[in-house]
Amino acid sequence: MRSIFLRFPVKKKSKRGKGKKLIHIRVPKIVFDLLLFFVVLTIAPVLLYKFVNPPTTPLMWIRWVESGTPKNLPLHLNAWVPIEQVSPNITKAVLAAEDQKFFDHNGFDWLAIEYAIQTNLTTDRKVGASTISMQTARNVFLWQTRTWFRKLLESYFTVLIEFFWSKQRILEVYLNVIEWGDGIFGCEQAAQKYFKHSSKTLSPVESAWMAAVLPSPRHWAFRPTPEHVQVRQVKILDALSHMKIIK
Repeated sequence: MRSIFLRFPVKKKSKRGKGKKLIHIRVPKIVFDLLLFFVVLTIAPVLLYKFVNPPTTPLMWIRWVESGTPKNLPLHLNAWVPIEQVSPNITKAVLAAEDQKFFDHNGFDWLAIEYAIQTNLTTDRKVGASTISMQTARNVFLWQTRTWFRKLLESYFTVLIEFFWSKQRILEVYLNVIEWGDGIFGCEQAAQKYFKHSSKTLSPVESAWMAAVLPSPRHWAFRPTPEHVQVRQVKILDALSHMKIIK
């Protein structure tokens, strides 16, 4: 079996002083080829979606199959809105509800992750710590089933989009692909469905409601608004009053 030798220089102390030594790692060529194929296969769509809007998402197809392949469920993102044309209210509401440290972290909120791990291990509560970057990676490139393998891939794609995309691009993609109810994807479709007007004119109250249902839109996005959603909406409105408009 053909192999490839990878060489890594490392510092080595000796009696004569500091020096460097090359470490040789033997990797079977087929393993190297598979790794190279995986990297190319995953980086290519990330680079593409930096400039081109995703036409669909895995979740859209999953929902379509789960519902028995009905004709009325969308399979394409037909209502894409550039972030410059989205109301700052919905942008701020989503940040307030889902990821207030979005512009400060590199894709992972480590304090939130540590808190979630401790809470999940020591109590009966289930707490998540997914940032907007992580949610974007999951919705654009992966499936929703909670497994360690998917979490690993989600982390990998999060690193990629944080490296290749700007924060504004991540936020724009998130707002346009996230699920907001049965067959409703993206803030424009949600605004038209729930408030009968464009996402460009969403008010603070409407935006807070839309952000409030994000954890479980298929079960929470109903009228009259469930009490726990109202409580969450009020908290988001309070957070909105202390946030600056993101440009």
